[in-house]
Amino acid sequence: MSGKKTQKVYTLVVQVGRKKGDGLPKKATGAGLLCYATGVDEDEAVREAVALLKSADMNPLDVTGYGTLEDREAEEPVPEEERALMARALDENAVIVAECTPFFDGDAA
Repeated sequence: MSGKKTQKVYTLVVQVGRKKGDGLPKKATGAGLLCYATGVDEDEAVREAVALLKSADMNPLDVTGYGTLEDREAEEPVPEEERALMARALDENAVIVAECTPFFDGDAA
């Protein structure tokens, strides 16, 4: 079959809220996750990332897509470390969480 669609890697930022067992720091109110997810289109990549995070006891609230490597390269150079993670996601047909930034209330010190 020659109609097979090609997988691409999409850069996503997923905001998550709190959920029991989510592994976030105790006083965090949520987090932002930088993910590289494969899919034949961005919608599929988002569905895969959300499903993976839910299976890991995370609570996805919002997803912002930043496109493929080619989309991002049109805007600015993509660092080699990110390129390597994107290549790994494609090779493994996986969702890779590259970075987790916990959110805290402004008065938490």
